[in-house]
Amino acid sequence: MNRATTTAFTAGVCIAGALVLSGCQTWRESLTRDSRCDPVSAEIYFEPDSATLGPEARGLIAATARQAAGCTVEGVDVVGLADATGAPAANLTLSQARAATVAQALTEAGLPEAAFDTQAAGELNAVRPDGVDRPMRRRVDIRLRLSSPD
Repeated sequence: MNRATTTAFTAGVCIAGALVLSGCQTWRESLTRDSRCDPVSAEIYFEPDSATLGPEARGLIAATARQAAGCTVEGVDVVGLADATGAPAANLTLSQARAATVAQALTEAGLPEAAFDTQAAGELNAVRPDGVDRPMRRRVDIRLRLSSPD
């Protein structure tokens, strides 16, 4: 359900359900709230054993950073991940390198370095319970925590 549908549905319940005024205040606030400063998430994928950004990844990082325009950046979570191929120590190092590469690109795109929380998860949870490696773990997860500048 998209934001507009959720807001409309919430507003309809408030009016049709004749909830108390304090309950209706919540939907009124959500209708006037600037949703462009909602949290933003992105996943940046890498080739095996690589921490190099390709042009597509750089474009996604730039687009993600642009989402913060006009908002206050409360925090930028950057978590590097790796699959289970190779030694655990090497995978941790690789996930650290991936996180550092993405954090640097986000800084170059204009996000404040002081807001960053950069972590590396290595191969933690990289293998499914049935023992199969999860290659989609070759990535960095980004989450921008934003708020309205008001």
